[in-house]
Amino acid sequence: MKVAVLDINGKDTGRKAELSKDVFAIEPNNHAVYLDVKQYLANQRQGTHKAKERAEIAGSTRKIKKQKGTGTARAGSIKSGVFKGGGRMFGPRPRSYSFKLNKNLKRLARKSALTMKANDNSIVVLEDFNFETPKTKNFTAILKALDIQDKKSLFVLGASNNNVYLSSRNFEGSEVIINSELSTYKILNANKLVLLESSLEGIETNLSK
Repeated sequence: MKVAVLDINGKDTGRKAELSKDVFAIEPNNHAVYLDVKQYLANQRQGTHKAKERAEIAGSTRKIKKQKGTGTARAGSIKSGVFKGGGRMFGPRPRSYSFKLNKNLKRLARKSALTMKANDNSIVVLEDFNFETPKTKNFTAILKALDIQDKKSLFVLGASNNNVYLSSRNFEGSEVIINSELSTYKILNANKLVLLESSLEGIETNLSK
């Protein structure tokens, strides 16, 4: 599968990038994608929610009325959850929402997501570039040249580039990562996936293991 390589001005360089069929043209597995996205979102949850239960409420421990003869239900503590100001029954407790997925399933999910993007013609291959200094204006020019300034975009670099990363931070809809940080959620969350030439080898190597 060949894709035209563009320059930072959005012009065709005349070169073609070969996208591996084993990564960008497989039979997508929707369930693997679902599980990987579910795990990603679950890992974002802090799980620090907490409600006080009856043992943690400040209040008297005196038995509030006699056991029998009142005509109502027996009650032993004003801190019970059935009374106003009492503890909460079965309230939330701190917990971790994370769960485990095996590496092969996660790899299949990422390849499935990349295939979906390739099928939708949502992948752009861009020649490698660099900025002398971090400058938002430079990154803006690239977004405009690619006509994605109003779309969610994910730029995947072959190696860490601080100037490009810092130049992109003001854009809520754009994110810059390196190929090892690629995840199923980030792929699917972007309208356009912009792959730099140097990132292709790393992506295919990581997903072909």
